Amino acid sequence: MKLEHIGVVVHDLEAAKAFFTELGLELEGEASLKGDTVDRLTGLDDVRTDIAMMRTPDGHGGLELIKYRAPSRGGDSRVPMNTPGIRHFVFSVEGIEEVLERLLSHGGELVGELVQYEDSYRLCYVRGPEGITVELAEELVRREA
Repeated sequence: MKLEHIGVVVHDLEAAKAFFTELGLELEGEASLKGDTVDRLTGLDDVRTDIAMMRTPDGHGGLELIKYRAPSRGGDSRVPMNTPGIRHFVFSVEGIEEVLERLLSHGGELVGELVQYEDSYRLCYVRGPEGITVELAEELVRREA
């Protein structure tokens, strides 16, 4: 088994694509979806979506950004990090400070602080468009494979 991709619903697809492109993901493809199959899959009626498939540079991780044009609903994009449910996903990066600065210049917001965990990692949470939170992790000591 392998994890193919994670789907994230957004209101502003362009802002989300720009944020994740700045993080280093690559746009793999875009499509607009509607019709009976999509309605049956989602359990909703008259679904119309735009999607953007993003892929990590190593090709092993994917992110599907989904904008529902219909039906649409609001959400709370500012929930605290300890709220039950999926709160973040982690990207391993090199040069965490430079990556953080790039994301902040694209509307990202540092949630807490950039911290060092023991002698292993430098870590931080960054809240991007729609309240999507990513954790940046820079390994300080490379492990032998």
